[in-house]
Amino acid sequence: MFYIYLMLSNTEENYLKALLKLGSENEGKDAAGINEMAAHLGVKPATATDMFKKLKEKKLVDYKKYGKISLTDSGRESAVNVVRKHRLWETFLFQKLNFTWDEVHEVAEQLEHIKSQKLVNKLEEFLDYPEFDPHGDPIPKANGKMVSVVKMALADLKPGDTCMVIAVKDTSNLFLKYLERLGINIGTEIKVIEMISFDGSLLVSIQGQEPRNVSIKFAESLLVRK
Repeated sequence: MFYIYLMLSNTEENYLKALLKLGSENEGKDAAGINEMAAHLGVKPATATDMFKKLKEKKLVDYKKYGKISLTDSGRESAVNVVRKHRLWETFLFQKLNFTWDEVHEVAEQLEHIKSQKLVNKLEEFLDYPEFDPHGDPIPKANGKMVSVVKMALADLKPGDTCMVIAVKDTSNLFLKYLERLGINIGTEIKVIEMISFDGSLLVSIQGQEPRNVSIKFAESLLVRK
């Protein structure tokens, strides 16, 4: 169970969550550079530096000038807790209030900063302890643990392979709306018919329908399981 008594601002939580995300993408080392963080958050490097100095004073990050920033144990706990709230709220909005999966992220960005752990635990209970959010990402439990899922991109499959969509790498509204137009959701079955050598695009059948061509960018953004 989380034991977080340090009150953090919304901005501080956003920085920790962003560091957790970028760090997990950097070979799972929970570390990233100032310029990388600033670009991800849309702020100037000097602004990011000032914030990480404050987070270091609170013992939430390890940071040395010109070096990588990494989460401390307590910093990672705080970041995972924000992710937990975000994904639970996305699930609630999607399942109970009929928000579409391209709408839930923006609202969950606001709700994730609610401080009441009792409310979050009650929300999880109300949703019957879901393991994944609407985008297929695992939801951390109260103790910080989450289901481990082996994911691969659609682009990694070979002709003849059949797979099921389990998550999306790109959660932008444009991509999610495009998936809706194609009738693709979590759990959708896709069969790879052919790989076009000219540009790397794929000819695929979605739920047994007439084959259609999808770009390599699309195939790299869709996470699947054979």
